[in-house]
Amino acid sequence: MLDLEDRLDELNQLGLHQRMRMVSGPQGPRVVLDGRPVLLLCSGNALGLADHPKVRQAAADAAMRWGVGAGAARVSCGTMTLHRRLEERLATFTGQRAALLFGSGALANLGVIPALARRGEVVLHDELAHSSIVDGCKLSGADAMSYRHADADHLAWTLRQCDGRATLIATDGMFGMDGDVAPLHEIVALARRYDIRVLVDEAHALGALGPDGRGTVAEAGLQGEVDVITGTLGKALGSYGGFVACDHVTARFLVHSARTLLHSTALPPVAAAAAMAALDLLEEQPRRVAKLRANAETLRDALAREGFDVSGAAAHVIPLVVGDSERAARMVDLALEQDVFAEAVRPPAVPEGTARVRLSVMASHTKEELREAATVLGRAALRAGFRPGYGVPVAAAQLAA
Repeated sequence: MLDLEDRLDELNQLGLHQRMRMVSGPQGPRVVLDGRPVLLLCSGNALGLADHPKVRQAAADAAMRWGVGAGAARVSCGTMTLHRRLEERLATFTGQRAALLFGSGALANLGVIPALARRGEVVLHDELAHSSIVDGCKLSGADAMSYRHADADHLAWTLRQCDGRATLIATDGMFGMDGDVAPLHEIVALARRYDIRVLVDEAHALGALGPDGRGTVAEAGLQGEVDVITGTLGKALGSYGGFVACDHVTARFLVHSARTLLHSTALPPVAAAAAMAALDLLEEQPRRVAKLRANAETLRDALAREGFDVSGAAAHVIPLVVGDSERAARMVDLALEQDVFAEAVRPPAVPEGTARVRLSVMASHTKEELREAATVLGRAALRAGFRPGYGVPVAAAQLAA
């Protein structure tokens, strides 16, 4: 039997221990952490809508009208008119015919992929796809095959090895750990050539990329060309929950076959109402998306001046790849001493040797805050033994000299 304490000790020695830091107050650009205000650079609340007065009020009103919980699964008595209204809005927003709400974006992937792929078939996913995509492929019982990150040529080669058994390609639109974008034109073209479905997870892209924040599919001009879009209500829309957007036939099929829909309590009405209010604000005030993009560019420029390589980041997620897990954690701690709250991401969330400090910009940050944060991070990197721009820790560079 696995000794959990021994395993925890091993993780600690490898620099892979995790901690849950306690935040007080709402998810604004600054939060109170351990009794002091810090600049928040690790939240998915990209548009700053989680604490917007209209979103808060919509949640409060829904609690009074609908109660705080749905009480049952969707296929029992858990589906409310509020759910259906939000599904219609999400379908329109993503350019699809229909949508279904799930408990989270991860549950959406874990439900839809096994429903669309069966034993004897093949599902293909980007090697750096979100863990819920990878796990959904494994749960399907189909043969799961990964292709090199964002490499359409390798995907084409992989498809040729499938002997006509391939049924689904799954990828993030924008990758949450690297901030880069999938080659969707090439992926969709290959799917059409081989007559298979494409699933694109827009969790990180909605609200950040594409016209009016409609995501990478819209940015690529492929609305209506992608079979299934999954996403979350818990990032740019500031609430909680997930969704699948697709055609009507697929939606009806998922009602019968997506286990995470069939066997989970429906989304709380307060979360649905908050997400709908946030979607209203996103559509009414597209300047929020423009502000997010401008802020991301400001931080990238400031980090580049500190020597960091940020060339691969396309949007508001900016990874500072350090390599060593302990050094990444140390860099985060040192930045926090200077009131900048970032996130260390280490294996298995990212490949071995690519531990990083992951930054996530918000539209509600000020440019001056972001420039100051870049200076803090540059100093923290040097104090942690990592020289920005060199790609290897200072200690390793000295040994090689």
